[in-house]
Amino acid sequence: MKVLVVGGGGREHALAWKIAQSPLVTELYCAPGNPGIAKHAECIDIPVTNLDALVAFAIERKIDLTVVGPEDPLSRGIVDLFDSKGLKVFGPSKAAAQLEASKAFAKRIMDKYKIPTAKHETFTDAESAIAYVREQGAPIVVKADGLAAGKGVVVAQSIEEAIDAIRAMMSDKVFGDAGSRVVIEECLLGEESSILAFCDGTTVVPMVPSQDHKAVNDGDTGPNTGGMGAYAPAPVVPKEMLPEITRTILQPCLDGMAKEGAPYKGVLYAGLMITAQGPKVIEFNCRFGDPETQVVLPLLTSDIVPIFHACCDGTLRDATIEWSNDSCVSVVMASGGYPGVFEKGMPIKGIEVAEINEAVKVFHAGTKQSGGDVVTNGGRVLNVTAIGPDIRGAIVSAYDAVSHIYFQRAHYRIDIGKKALQRLTY
Repeated sequence: MKVLVVGGGGREHALAWKIAQSPLVTELYCAPGNPGIAKHAECIDIPVTNLDALVAFAIERKIDLTVVGPEDPLSRGIVDLFDSKGLKVFGPSKAAAQLEASKAFAKRIMDKYKIPTAKHETFTDAESAIAYVREQGAPIVVKADGLAAGKGVVVAQSIEEAIDAIRAMMSDKVFGDAGSRVVIEECLLGEESSILAFCDGTTVVPMVPSQDHKAVNDGDTGPNTGGMGAYAPAPVVPKEMLPEITRTILQPCLDGMAKEGAPYKGVLYAGLMITAQGPKVIEFNCRFGDPETQVVLPLLTSDIVPIFHACCDGTLRDATIEWSNDSCVSVVMASGGYPGVFEKGMPIKGIEVAEINEAVKVFHAGTKQSGGDVVTNGGRVLNVTAIGPDIRGAIVSAYDAVSHIYFQRAHYRIDIGKKALQRLTY
């Protein structure tokens, strides 16, 4: 079987790594890929937004399955295009991908199908949004409606901070057209968790719960990023809570999308707040989370390729999906200055030493090959990932691996997984 992975970050490295383990796969390609992915797949220099070139490549190479990583091509309709050419592709249609591409759309679905979420209002006018914030008070959450690479959310602790965020999004256009419309919502209290779920349009199967760390600095301080690390399983979501999440959130979303004429296939990502009143949705994403994928897939003991096929074919109910009882932790090593201005081209040393430990896998997120060196080429550079028999062991192994890796001005949090330790008794 020939498989194509679309994307070039840490999530796609984890996907390629997992897919390469399947005995069903004879050829594996990734577009555009990165130096880490190149160890598992042939990297093809096609941008994720060049849908015509991607479909032409898939036709030319007779690709049997395409797995789409990033949200951008999904929101542009890559699945619809591949479907129209008779090519099997894992991911939601353009209509279904609106769950991530438009927060206002997602809120409408949640309201209509009674999926628990925060109280909210949507605005296309900055002054009306500011008036609403003054009326509601703080803390309050300001979200750009469209795609903003995981950075279009501000949890404002004061009215002034919220107003600044509204003006930055709507007037200054810091996120381009994504901020032309904003969603203002109440600030939910609790602890966050990410639930990724396989979907075939009818059946939904949740994966191991994980927890992302969005803030750039320790203690969840500083601006939001695309994610500075993650761990799984997240004890804030015990096993007995998963059926409730499926019953009240995941299945109603899938059923609702089908009723809307946009059956949802692929991975549904539910970003949840576990509140005193139960789980509530912060956001839906239409693809594997990043960096959650890097800690969830290492715990999947089943062959992932038949699962992808089952999602595409509507046979997920019959699929074998089994998980390890281990834990996994991933620490993001980022460029200094991220998520603001940062430099690229810093040589990276020590990855091979870090991976001497068989429990460690370093997923490349923002790297490129420059001569004989692998150098930094993005804000989030590496996902240093380790498996352990428990969270504590995985944390120790992950940070030991981090200590062997060096690039100039590297920044990383030292408290990834700390919330799990606070919930567990050793």
